[in-house]
Amino acid sequence: MEEAPTPREDGSASPMDAILNLARYHREHEKYYSVAPLRDAEVLARASLTLKALADRWSRIEVHLGNRSAVPHTGCEDLNDQTAIETLGVLFMEGMGEPAELVRLRADLRTRGAGAEQTGAWLRNAMASSWKSAGALLGMRPLADVLGDRHRIIANNRLAAEMSCLVAALLLRAAEILETVDLSPNGLRADLSTDRSVPGYLYSAAALLDRAIDLSAISTALTRDSEPAWRAWSQRAEEIHQSSAARPTHSQKAPPESSD
Repeated sequence: MEEAPTPREDGSASPMDAILNLARYHREHEKYYSVAPLRDAEVLARASLTLKALADRWSRIEVHLGNRSAVPHTGCEDLNDQTAIETLGVLFMEGMGEPAELVRLRADLRTRGAGAEQTGAWLRNAMASSWKSAGALLGMRPLADVLGDRHRIIANNRLAAEMSCLVAALLLRAAEILETVDLSPNGLRADLSTDRSVPGYLYSAAALLDRAIDLSAISTALTRDSEPAWRAWSQRAEEIHQSSAARPTHSQKAPPESSD
C-alpha cells in the first residue's frame, strides 16, 4: 500500500495539508449553507403569499372608480387585503402611489437574484477545480475507500451551484413581471375595471417565487446529504495526518529500538 505523504523538507504544504484544510474549514462552511437558504426561502414565501392574496382579492372585487372624495392617506377599501397587510405590510392608500412595500419587494428580489447568481457562478467554478483536484488523489491508496465520499460532496455542491443560478433567474424574472404592471391605486383601478390582467401577473410572479423556494429547500437537502461524506472524509484525513506527523522525516532520526 502506498504510504501517506509526509511534510516536505522545505516546510511547504503537502497534498495532505490541503486535504486536511478542506476537511476542517469547508465542512464548517457548508454547515452554514445547510440553513441559510431556508431563511431566504421564508422571506420569499411571505412575498409569494402576499402576491397571491392580492391576486385573489383583485380577481373578484368591484373597484371604486372616480373616488375623489376619499380622505388622502386613508386605506383603499376596495384594494387592500388583510393577509397582504399582515404578511408584508402592503397598504394601499388613497391619493398615494404604489405602496413602498411593493417597491422594496422588487428591489429585494433583484438584490437576492444578483446574489444567488454570483454565488452560483463562484460555486460552479470552485467545484470544477475541486473535481480536477480530486482526480489527482486517485493514486493515494489510503484514501481509496473515501474517494466516493469526496466526489459525492463535489457533485452535491455542483448541483447546488446550478440551483442557485436557476433561483437567480427566477427571482430576477419575478421582479421583471412585477415591473410590468402599474400597482398604484389609480393604475390598479384602471386595470381591474377593464381586462383585469394584474391578478394574472401577480399569480405568475408568485409561481416563480414558489419554484425558487422549492429549489432553495432542495439545495439545503443536498448540503445535509454531504454531511456523512464529510464526516468519513474528515476522519480519514485526520488519521493520515496523525500518521504522517508520527513518522520521522528525512531530517529526523527514529529513536533506537529497545533492547528489551
